[in-house]
Amino acid sequence: QPQLVESGGGLVQPGGSLRLSCATSGFNLDYYVVGWFRQVPGKEREGIACFSNFDGSIVYGESVKGRFTFSRDNAKNTLFLQMNSLKPEDTGTYYCAAVESVQTTVQGMCLLTSTTLGSWGQGTQVTVSS
Repeated sequence: QPQLVESGGGLVQPGGSLRLSCATSGFNLDYYVVGWFRQVPGKEREGIACFSNFDGSIVYGESVKGRFTFSRDNAKNTLFLQMNSLKPEDTGTYYCAAVESVQTTVQGMCLLTSTTLGSWGQGTQVTVSS
């Protein structure tokens, strides 16, 4: 059973940076599309960054392009989301998720709004405020 555990959230001032981590276990990342998502109360879950381990393609949400960077440590089976130039509107709960490559594309991954497909972590809270 795939497991994903996020960490690294916290309180940061506008313009600051945070790096989120997602430790994965129980599955081979090479056969999955993975992604970071943001949830704000009252709004749909938003795909932030999605990566296909099958072909190396990556997609970023429009609101974070140029500020957030996805990366992966293959040896540690860990995903990262480096978040720079943070804005108050980046506040939310951040989740990582993994869906088998046969079930989605990297573009489709970032359009997911529910957790019925794939495996999801429990989330980590990011608050951007002065």
